[in-house]
Amino acid sequence: MEQKCDTPYNFNLVHFVMSAPSISDLPEDTGAEVAFIGRSNAGKSSCLNALCSRKTLAKTSRTPGRTRLINLFELEPGKRFVDLPGYGYAKVSKQEKATWDRSLEEYLQKRESLKGLVLLMDIRNPLKEGDRQMIDWSLAAGIPLQILLTKADKLPRGQRKKAVDETAIALREFGPGDMRLFAFSAVDQSIGMDAFKLNLTAWFDETPIGEGPDGGEGTEE
Repeated sequence: MEQKCDTPYNFNLVHFVMSAPSISDLPEDTGAEVAFIGRSNAGKSSCLNALCSRKTLAKTSRTPGRTRLINLFELEPGKRFVDLPGYGYAKVSKQEKATWDRSLEEYLQKRESLKGLVLLMDIRNPLKEGDRQMIDWSLAAGIPLQILLTKADKLPRGQRKKAVDETAIALREFGPGDMRLFAFSAVDQSIGMDAFKLNLTAWFDETPIGEGPDGGEGTEE
């Protein structure tokens, strides 16, 4: 499948590298990496698979939230995607959650190679408690955010635009920050995919892409 947007990176070449049981087991903090996170049913694996035009690059668990491994994928030498475990679905102890929260917050604050965080939220039910926590932590750490409102193909265009606009307004409560918001579909790639790839390219190239949620839907035509 040919890439339609103007990016020097061939995302179809992304390949699996390793799984790490914890953030402390990640590779050396060099190069550039983009992390993906979201609720366990937000469509994170589907997003990665669609981005790379692969059906099983990122494998989904039959029980959402059960997989606690961190999966790493390489775009090219020195450029990585980090698939962080989903949250908000599987039952875990308070101690386990507290330990993971501390580790994740430290990752966002101290990982020098982290260039941006992709936060995925179901367009029909965005900004849950865990999502808000991720936004707070990312902005506090100065990490750029791409917020994808996933499964956008499930809504008619008018409702989709309304959902994006309402979420953009709600994001204002978090204050200023480097956030990009748009509707996204792993099924209908005319919804958000080109904008997503261009923003990833800007992160890997360390090119500024502006601040503030723009309420856009990406390229749909």
